[in-house]
Amino acid sequence: MIQSRIEDPTSLAESSAEIKMSSTNEPFYLRYYSGHMGRFGHEFLEFDFRVVGDGRSAVARYANNSNYRNDSLIRKEMCVSSVVVDEIKRIIKTSEITKEDDSKWPQKNKDGRQELEIRIGNDHIAFETAKIGSLVDVTESADPEGLRVFYYLVQDLKALVFSLIALHFKIKPI
Repeated sequence: MIQSRIEDPTSLAESSAEIKMSSTNEPFYLRYYSGHMGRFGHEFLEFDFRVVGDGRSAVARYANNSNYRNDSLIRKEMCVSSVVVDEIKRIIKTSEITKEDDSKWPQKNKDGRQELEIRIGNDHIAFETAKIGSLVDVTESADPEGLRVFYYLVQDLKALVFSLIALHFKIKPI
């Protein structure tokens, strides 16, 4: 996909213009949660983005709880610009996750669950599935195409969040 966008600069420009026009004052919310109850208690990773005020910025929150070796809860909160929000919206729209349905995805189980909730404007969608260990779990599911979209979107969002944390706080996220 990246190669096709680089080769065709007009489609990238049109895509960016479309997102900028739609992002001025529309509500935006994104939340991701992955966790389980295990030997060390409730262990989870969670982050969310919520546009505030006039839409020129958003609050990003991150929490990571691991009781392994008596680790404590890590909480971080930061303010990000509308450019970051626009990039998150672009990632979401490019993934086409809003066209997916989680009814055939693996149900949450003892190994844990993942949740993804997105609100852009008047569109709201929420997904819940079991934790995905690898692409093998994706290909062996009843809906491998839809779950693959979810899997890669989550990987992209986590990479973005971890990069933002590293830039803002100069720490290495777990």
